[in-house]
Amino acid sequence: MKVGRQSKIIELINKYDIETQEDLADLLTQAGYNVTQATISRDIRELKLTKVAIDDGRQKYIVLNNTETGMSDKFVRVLREGFVSMDMAQNIIVVKTVSGMAMAVAAALDALHIPGIMGCIAGDDTLMCVIKTTEETILVMEKLNKLINSKTL
Repeated sequence: MKVGRQSKIIELINKYDIETQEDLADLLTQAGYNVTQATISRDIRELKLTKVAIDDGRQKYIVLNNTETGMSDKFVRVLREGFVSMDMAQNIIVVKTVSGMAMAVAAALDALHIPGIMGCIAGDDTLMCVIKTTEETILVMEKLNKLINSKTL
């Protein structure tokens, strides 16, 4: 539940300019999550979200692209929780996920900055990762298998 909610938070702040905890709570409620202000505050702290200035002096939450182990662990956890299977189509990896987790897994893959991945596009339970070359696609799949099947974070 917590991993799914935090995955949704990452997805939402990557998609929208969220200025306040109340805005985030409203979007989470619309997405079917029953949250309190305390839960939102705790999630923001655990995800190490920060605010940056945007147009007109407003601010929005962002995920710091932090290579800190704790942050990478969270993204790997999202990947593991949502992952079902993957297959290769030349320089594209098609990843099947648990229903509703494709966007969160795609956001986690983007945040992990795995060499070779140019970007991900997600639906509900399927995402596509575009890789630079067919040869790199095999290497990326091997890296993903290691992350998913590793016993430790």
